[in-house]
Amino acid sequence: MSLDHLPTPDGPKDLKLSRRTLGALMFTGYAAAALGAQARPIVTDEAGIVTDQVTFVGWSSGDYPPSLPAYVARPEGNGPFPVVIVVNEIFGLHAYIQDVCRRLAKQGYVAMAPGYFARAGDPSRLTDFQEILTIVRTAPHAQVMGDTGAALQWLDSQSWADVSRAAITGFCWGGTVVWMACAAHDFKAGAAFYGRLVAPSQNAEPDRSWPVDIAGDLRCPVLGLYGDQDQGIPLDTVEQMRAALVAAGRTDSEIIVYPGADHGFHADYRPMFNEAAAIDAWSRLSALFARQLGGRPA
Repeated sequence: MSLDHLPTPDGPKDLKLSRRTLGALMFTGYAAAALGAQARPIVTDEAGIVTDQVTFVGWSSGDYPPSLPAYVARPEGNGPFPVVIVVNEIFGLHAYIQDVCRRLAKQGYVAMAPGYFARAGDPSRLTDFQEILTIVRTAPHAQVMGDTGAALQWLDSQSWADVSRAAITGFCWGGTVVWMACAAHDFKAGAAFYGRLVAPSQNAEPDRSWPVDIAGDLRCPVLGLYGDQDQGIPLDTVEQMRAALVAAGRTDSEIIVYPGADHGFHADYRPMFNEAAAIDAWSRLSALFARQLGGRPA
């Protein structure tokens, strides 16, 4: 199937996409540390949608509440439309995440990607992974859950957004956030792309919970999307999460593992992009969100 169309539960329809070559990409805000030499990422146009760079008041532990950036894409018209929070990978709010928002807007959703790392810097511009991780570690779990709630509050103040019909999706670091947010907030659905499921051996936050710990607390169906070649998320941890979901009676949630797919298989700007897995995963996301939110797949 060609990526000239984005798949939906019923197959590809009218969502036209294009590709950019590497020469153009170097100046359009893709994560510098991960951009593949042969990258030709999907670029979704803005026909029929409205995009904006906004600010909202994020979570605060007592200091002055910071203004955080966010990218918002939504259908043209008054709405109100169902909403989707889009959570970035460790590379922050860069062009790939913005394009995911536009894809969702084409499907009838208000898609908002908060700048979770903005208090500390912009990891998308860095090439040293240790520098990137230093920024990522400045966003502890409680802060991230608070920022997610603050993003929902901001959306609730917009006449074109219906937060009573809200979902969340995220990638890598953001995939873990999806699982946790679906236990912390009143989402109707979540789609987690290759997010860590158990505590790492070197855990900077020893007192926090991880997805395997909160399977019984999920408030909505969650779709987990993983690759069997992912060296950072061993398959035994995926099986631990499956077992936790079964033990909790969460028959509405499931985990899909794609043979031959690596970590980051949906990231079309990275060398590990896997077209077949990306197409199937997005189709499953689209089906879940349309069912749970009453959206209109493009």
